[in-house]
Amino acid sequence: MNEHPIDSLWRSARKLGRNNATTKALPPLLFFTDPLRTPRIDLTLARLPRGSGVVFRAFGGRDASSRGAPLARLARRRGVLFLVGADARLAVALRADGIHLPERMVDRAGDIRLWRRRFLVTAAAHNLPAAIRARRARVDALVISSVFSSRSPSVRKPMGVLAFTAMVRCARVPAYALGGVNTSNAARLGGSGAVGLAGVDAFHRPPAGTTRT
Repeated sequence: MNEHPIDSLWRSARKLGRNNATTKALPPLLFFTDPLRTPRIDLTLARLPRGSGVVFRAFGGRDASSRGAPLARLARRRGVLFLVGADARLAVALRADGIHLPERMVDRAGDIRLWRRRFLVTAAAHNLPAAIRARRARVDALVISSVFSSRSPSVRKPMGVLAFTAMVRCARVPAYALGGVNTSNAARLGGSGAVGLAGVDAFHRPPAGTTRT
């Protein structure tokens, strides 16, 4: 039987994490949820290794709390860090471990840290100026995208490994690679300075006879 993508990604992500130790413990692997692209979040979460992380993104849905609560409980049982995307109040209500901020919200990182000192705070960055703003806001880690080609409807032109590596070095903040990262290309990020991998579709085994883009 072929290895499940999560197992392969976990192995690659842990190798990156060991090579780029930081002062604050960070999960080597981050699973980003999406209402359309990840319909069975619970099944993926149940496969995530202890010590990995999930970013629950509800995008302002009215049922965010009712959908997120069982996922947060499952994450705690599994030993998986549970972060909430963009919504600090929802993160508190779900007793999350932290929050992931979109690029446009990175300036709120300082206030969130004062409000919830224990929170792990990550932020999206699509270019170096955004990464520098995040560093000044004292986030714990960046999620830089898009590294490779991706199916995300909001994807930008992929920057490639060399540009990603340069951005990580200039940003001087622990960084995850996001965007088209999968079991086939994860090894190419060795030596990039990334502390881990992040993804959406990469965590699912594609149906027989299909290919992942």
